Amino acid sequence: MDMTVADPDRPSRPRLLASLPEIHHSVRIPATAGALRKLLAFAGPGYLVAVGYMDPGNWATALAGGSAYGYTLLAVALTSSLMAMLLQVLCARLGIVVGRDLAQLCRERFPKPVAHALWVLAEIAIVATDLAELIGTAIALQLLFGVPLLIGVLLTALDAFLILWLQNKGVRWLEAVIVAMILLILACFAVNIVYSAPEIGAVLRGYIPSVEIVGNPDMLYLAIGILGATVMPHNLYLHTAVVQSRAVGPSPEQKREAIKFASLDSTIALTIALLINSSILILAAATFHTAGRTDIAEIQEAYQLLSPMLGAGVAATLFAVALLASGINSTVTATIAGQVVMQGFLRLTLPMWLTRLLTRLVAIVPAIAVTWLYQESGTAELLVLSQVILSLQLPFAVIPLMLFISDRKLMGDFRPPAWMILLGWACAALVVTINVKLLFDMALG
Repeated sequence: MDMTVADPDRPSRPRLLASLPEIHHSVRIPATAGALRKLLAFAGPGYLVAVGYMDPGNWATALAGGSAYGYTLLAVALTSSLMAMLLQVLCARLGIVVGRDLAQLCRERFPKPVAHALWVLAEIAIVATDLAELIGTAIALQLLFGVPLLIGVLLTALDAFLILWLQNKGVRWLEAVIVAMILLILACFAVNIVYSAPEIGAVLRGYIPSVEIVGNPDMLYLAIGILGATVMPHNLYLHTAVVQSRAVGPSPEQKREAIKFASLDSTIALTIALLINSSILILAAATFHTAGRTDIAEIQEAYQLLSPMLGAGVAATLFAVALLASGINSTVTATIAGQVVMQGFLRLTLPMWLTRLLTRLVAIVPAIAVTWLYQESGTAELLVLSQVILSLQLPFAVIPLMLFISDRKLMGDFRPPAWMILLGWACAALVVTINVKLLFDMALG
C-alpha cells in the first residue's frame, strides 16, 4: 500500500509520509452497502478521540463541582461537550478533504520558527495530558490492587506494547478494545448512579445554564476548569490523523459521504463521553453534596467514602474499575497522538516500534520524576498543573485548525458553511478567553 501523499498546492515538494502510515486507508468502505453498514464502517476514530474527554484529568474537577454545587455545573459540561463536538467535526472534515493531519499542515504552511514553536507546545501538552492519565491509572491500580503509586506509573509503560500488538492485528481491533473500555466505564457509572438515586428533576434542571455560575466566583472558577479541561489540544491533532484510516475514494461524492459518516461517528462518541462526564458529576452531587460533604475533590477520598455513604460495597470498586479503564484508554490514545505530532512536525520515518517507544518515554519520564518527588501527597496538585499546561497550549491548536478549515483555497468546495465557521471561531474565542482567565486566576492564587 502506498503510504505517501502528494500536496496538490505544492507539486514541487517531495511526497510525504501519510498520517499514521501503519493504519492509513486500511479500513475499506463498502461501496454498495446501506447507511447503517457504512456508519459502522466509519465508526471508530470518534471513539479514539472521545476517550480524551473522559480521562482522569477531568475526574477531580467533576468530583469537586458535584460535591460543592450539586447539579448546577451540568450546564457547563453540556456546553463544553457541544463545543468539542463542533471542533471534532471540523477536524474530521479537514483530515478527509486535505489528506493531511493538523501537525503536517502546521509544518507545511507556517514559517519554520512558528512550526517549531507549535511542535514544542504540542509535545508539552501531550506530556501534560499523559501526566494526568498516568497518575490516574496509577491511582486506580493502587486502589484496586495496592500497587505503590510509582510502580503503577511504571506499569503504564506497557501500553506502548499493547498498542503495537493491537495495531499489528489491525486498527479495528484497537478501536474495538477502546469501545469496550468506554462501555465498561459507562456500565460502572450506570450502576453507581442507580445506587446514588439522584433526583431526576434536579438533574435535568442542572443542564439549564444558571446566572449563579457567573455570579459565584468559586463556582465560576470550577466552571472554567471544566471548560478548560474538556477540549484537549492533542485530540485535534489525533482526529485529523485517525480519520484517514478509512479508505475514502477521491470523488467529491465519496468525500461528502465520508464527512457525513465521520461526523456522525464523532458526535455519537462524544455524546457517550458527555454521559460519562455527567455521571461523575451526578454521582458526586447525589452522594456527597446531598449529605453535606461539599469538600470532596480527591479521587482517593471519593473512593473511600462511596461504599459507606451509598451502603453498597461494590460502589467503590466500580468507581476504581472505571478509573482504571479510563486511564488505560487515555494513555493509549495519547501515545498515538504523540506519534502524530512527532511524525507530522518532524517528518520522522523511524520504525514503528521505536516511534511508539519514543512517544511513550517523552511522557512517562516526567511522570515518574514528579511521582517519585511528590508521591500521594501531590497527586491533586499534579492534576491541576497538567490542566494549567493544557490551558496554555490549547489556543495554539484551535486557532490553526480554524485557519485551515476556513481557507477557501485549501478546502475548496468542502469548506464548511458560514454558520459552522462562525461557531467554530466563537468556540475558539471562548476557549482562549476561559483559558486566559484560568491562568490569570492561577497566577493570583
